[in-house]
Amino acid sequence: MKKFILISPKNRTVYNFRGDLVKDIIKAGYEVVVTGPNWIDVDRIEALGARFVGIPMEKNGVNPLHDLKYTWRLYKLMKKEKPDATLGYTIKPVIYGAIAAKLAGVKNITSMVTGAGYLFTAKTTKAKVVKMIGLMLYRMGIACADRLIFQNQDDQKEFVANGLLKFEKSCIVNGSGVNMEHFAKQPLPKKITFFMLSRALYSKGVKEYLDACRIVHKKHPEVRLMFLGAVEKMPDALAWEMVQSYIDDGSIEYFPETNDVRVFTGQCSMFVLPSYREGTPRTVLEAMAIGRGIITTDAPGCRETVKEGVNGYLVPVKNAEAVAEKMCYVAEHLELIEKMGEESWKYCKEKFEVKKVNGSMLEIMQLR
Repeated sequence: MKKFILISPKNRTVYNFRGDLVKDIIKAGYEVVVTGPNWIDVDRIEALGARFVGIPMEKNGVNPLHDLKYTWRLYKLMKKEKPDATLGYTIKPVIYGAIAAKLAGVKNITSMVTGAGYLFTAKTTKAKVVKMIGLMLYRMGIACADRLIFQNQDDQKEFVANGLLKFEKSCIVNGSGVNMEHFAKQPLPKKITFFMLSRALYSKGVKEYLDACRIVHKKHPEVRLMFLGAVEKMPDALAWEMVQSYIDDGSIEYFPETNDVRVFTGQCSMFVLPSYREGTPRTVLEAMAIGRGIITTDAPGCRETVKEGVNGYLVPVKNAEAVAEKMCYVAEHLELIEKMGEESWKYCKEKFEVKKVNGSMLEIMQLR
């Protein structure tokens, strides 16, 4: 049997975002081996039909010795398993996964950029140094891959413009796709509710959302405002004390991470994501699939999910007042909620349904 290795940065992303892809690769006749940085939720990965191998990785660390160890362990795995094809996604698997696969003699190597993220959005001196190093490493990793998959044209153009690859070596798919049977339509809540789901990072627009909620809460105290996401100690993260201040003054209802976001997304009238940049935001696709209108930014990855004024609204990046303005407008024009939710569902079905996206992925990776 042919063998495929999926190089993952976080176990949760395998079963949450790539579960259907793993199943489709297995259906195509491959044994699938998944790597992950720890042994959390391994049973959920194995339930997909894959075999799991833990390879420790510091997702946000910049210690070169740790990254060399990660690359060496991936290389040893590749030499042992002798896969016919590999796929790595997010920065470290894209870089070190491709290098390890090339050194091990893998003949079919695919990498996927799921969003340029912090590396391209941060403007501090430290971030500029990290970007310079990151671009150098990206160049090495991409050179080892046979192809690079993007989730939007903006990221593709930026990587080409930075000399990281030739355009001909790149492809685009419509995000990770969303299983519209699992994320089925849900009835709208009786109380108008806005919701954001994200780790508490500045680059995700969380500060803008919280500020917008504070504005909306003062103007429309009858509106429910929800935020769900982990508050972590990492670069770009909001401090817990800051998030707590919005909870304390009643601007938001806060919820920690969950294993089933449908329970929370289903409680909202419209979904909000004021992110600075994305690949294609999976949280938005999930909200569209259950029939919710979208307020997001006119930014790479985000703008692909909204037909302006049809299924939602696009707002400028880093503009809490613009986010609040659209939220208030919807609160004052309730007829838009059902209309935009239905249009979101149609657009999701047309463009982002997981079977269509995975079909493109398998063809691009030359697995069928």
